[in-house]
Order: sequence, then C-alpha cells, then structure tokens
Amino acid sequence: MDFRRTPLTEIAHQVRGGEVSAREVTEHALGRIAELNPTVGAFVAVDGTRALEQAAAVDQIVATGGDPGPLAGIPLGVKDSEDAAGYRSTYGSALLAEAPVAVSDSVHVARLRAAGCVVVGKTNLPEFAWSGVTDNDLFGPTRNPWNLEHTSGGSSGGAAAALASGMVPLATGSDGGGSIRIPSACCGLSGMKPSLGRVPGGGPEAPGWLDLSTKGPMARTMADVIAALDVVVGPEPTDLRSLPRPEANWPAVLEDPHVPARVAWSPTLGFAEVDAEVLAVCERSLSVLESLGAEVVEVDPVFDTDPVGDWLTMVAACLLRTMGPLRDNPAWGRLDPMLAAVVDSARSTTALQMVEVLDRCHEMNVRLVELFHDARLLVTPTTAALPPPIALGGSGIVNGKTTPNWVQLTYPFNMTRSPAATVCVGLSSSGLPVGLQLIGPQHADLVVLRSAAALEAAIGFDELAPVGS
Repeated sequence: MDFRRTPLTEIAHQVRGGEVSAREVTEHALGRIAELNPTVGAFVAVDGTRALEQAAAVDQIVATGGDPGPLAGIPLGVKDSEDAAGYRSTYGSALLAEAPVAVSDSVHVARLRAAGCVVVGKTNLPEFAWSGVTDNDLFGPTRNPWNLEHTSGGSSGGAAAALASGMVPLATGSDGGGSIRIPSACCGLSGMKPSLGRVPGGGPEAPGWLDLSTKGPMARTMADVIAALDVVVGPEPTDLRSLPRPEANWPAVLEDPHVPARVAWSPTLGFAEVDAEVLAVCERSLSVLESLGAEVVEVDPVFDTDPVGDWLTMVAACLLRTMGPLRDNPAWGRLDPMLAAVVDSARSTTALQMVEVLDRCHEMNVRLVELFHDARLLVTPTTAALPPPIALGGSGIVNGKTTPNWVQLTYPFNMTRSPAATVCVGLSSSGLPVGLQLIGPQHADLVVLRSAAALEAAIGFDELAPVGS
C-alpha cells in the first residue's frame, strides 16, 4: 500500500467494503512513521495504541453492517496547533511543552473523525506557526522529502512532509499567511486555503489570528483535498465567521474540471522579486492553461506595495494576546529571538493603527473585485523562491540573493480572505518542487478547486519524493 498512489476515496471504499481493515491501514501508517520520521521529523507525537483503538471501532461498525463514514479508516495527522483528544497542543514551543492534554477535538478534527478518520499523531510546525519554515527549539526541523537539506515549508510543514513521504494520506493544516500553500508547494502537493469561514474554527476560545487564518485538510492531490473538504465545510454556531453549507456538491467538481475563459497572470503582484527559475517553471504552465481554453492576460501590478507591514501588525497583536500570559514561563528565554521581537513590537500598536490596517485590507479586496470583473481567476507563483536550505535559518534565495521574505505572494490573500490554491507545476533543475498559486473571487472556492483540478490533471505531475519511495 502506498498512500501517495491510492486516492482517499479508494482506501475508504476498501475499508467500508471489508476488503482491507482499518487496523491494517492504521498499522501501515504507524509503520511508515516509525521508518521515516526519524529522518524527516514530520510527527512530534504518535499514539499507536489510541489509533488502533479508533481503527477497531471503525472495523466494528463495518462488521455489524454500519457505515463508518466517507473517510473510513483514513489515517490522519493533526497539526500541533490544533486540538486532538488525548494529545497536547504545544504549538512547537517549549513554553507549551507541558500543556494540558486536550480532552476534546477541534471542530475540524471532530468532523474528520466523524467521517471515519483515525488520528495517528500530531505534526510539527514553526513556533506558534509564525514562520514559513518548520523548525523549532522543542522538536527541531522538518526536512523536505524531496531533499533532506531543504525545508518542507511552513507553517504546516510537518503535515506536508508526512504527506509527501507517504506516512499518512491526510493531515490538517491552517493558513494565516500561506501556511497550507507554502508547504504544499515546497513538497510537491496540491493545497487549498478555503475562504475564511468555509472550514469553521469555533469552540470555547476565540480565533488565534483574527480574520487571517483558516483551517483546512491537506493531501497530495486536489481530488483528495476535495474529498476531505466535503466533510468539514459548513456552519458552526460558535464561529462568528463560519459560512453556510454550500448547496453545490463539491466532489462533483471533479466530474467537470475546467478553467475560466479569462485568467489573469501576475508574476510579482507588483512588488515581489521572484527567482528566475521559479518564474520559468510557472510561465511554462501558462501554456497549459491556454490549452485548456483560457485566455491568459498579464496583470501586474495587482497591489501598489507589499502589505507585509500591515500583515505583521495584525499577526504581532494576535501573538501578543496569545503569548503575553506566558512571559513569566522559565522557557521564555528559549523563544525564537525573531518571534520575541515580533511579539514585543505589538506592545506599541494602537487601536487606531489596527483599524487602519483593516481599512487597507478592505482596499486590497476592492482592487481584487476590480480585477475579477475582467478575469475570473488570478494566478501567481506560490513562493518567490525554491524551498530554502534549512541551514539558512528561515531565509530563501531569490536570484542568488538571500532574503527573509521569500513568501511574499501568499499573505495578501489572507488579508483579503480569498480562496487560494497551489498546484505543483514541475521541478527545478535541482529536483525541488515549484507551485503555481490560483486565487478566486470572494467565496468562489469552487472556481478555484475546479481550475486547480483541471490544471493538475493537464500538467500530469506524478513524480514522488525520493524519501519514502
């Protein structure tokens, strides 16, 4: 069994039909984790006993003629910033290394578990999910299965590496600045950041990153992402931002994948410098869009300036709220110095400044509305650089120069709450994946998913990462 070659729906079909047991599928996942995780560092906690008990419950439902759900027996990795019953949520930080064990699942995890998934463990992330590379003082780095000297991206880098190496077929992620799209692109996956509120948060605590972050399932292919999204979208009364259940059948997207008649291509969004090799791979994929019937028009700039300052203002304020009460923790000295500086910067932010940042988010969305009057889809490179070497400590390389902001192309669409996906469109000369980002109008998740599925099929990228093969 290779999780990277067998669709989620096929695995679940076999479990529901009794062709293979959930226990066998779970044991395979646990075996892959035991074999590969010491090298990759994707998982930070695994509970085989608990996972096998869940698998046995799935098998019991099948044995008695019941239906355990559309994702029956699917092994699931949960990002370590999201609660799963029986596990700590450490957020990759020594500050929370002894956090209480969660007694319940997040809404996201609960819906996946109700659909038949088996939680096998927690996946790594950068400290408090704030960085584009997955490394922290508590668990160390997560390595890219395409090249172990390079990062898997972040912040859902543990999830992406686990998927790319075939440890599990499904994982949870979250995206507050690119944290699903960046690691998906770095690890050769198709990924999707849904519209804000499409996959609800909710629960007793307020959202950690205000209106920037959304949760979402991660998988290797767009078909698998859609299968998982179908069971997690929909309203949640404790989430003020949650959206109604869409009337459309999301898996039906795969029956008629196509791209809009007119697609806008923006290589830099107007402010980013993109590595020449990344740009070349992405530009080759434009001819594929044209072969699918799209007229591709270049639209650059989209925005007048890089909104990173405004994005950081919002993130810093949220982190100060979350981390401020932990300042007296003896482990505060182990905090990533850059993260500590970001948190401290928020102490001087005024209420008026925060409102002005939200005003500029509004203005950015108005610009997108104008763009989408002319084209139904916007495409850009997903990242400005190839997956960086871990030794660079978080920086990337763009046209031979080291830069800390090699992720300039994703966070604008957290600020506008737009649905956005990434599709692997090829490999660099050094064998590292390159992603193309697809952005749609407000709440037009199906437009993005349908286009991403069409592009993925037409590109036909089907290579597997060396680690795990």
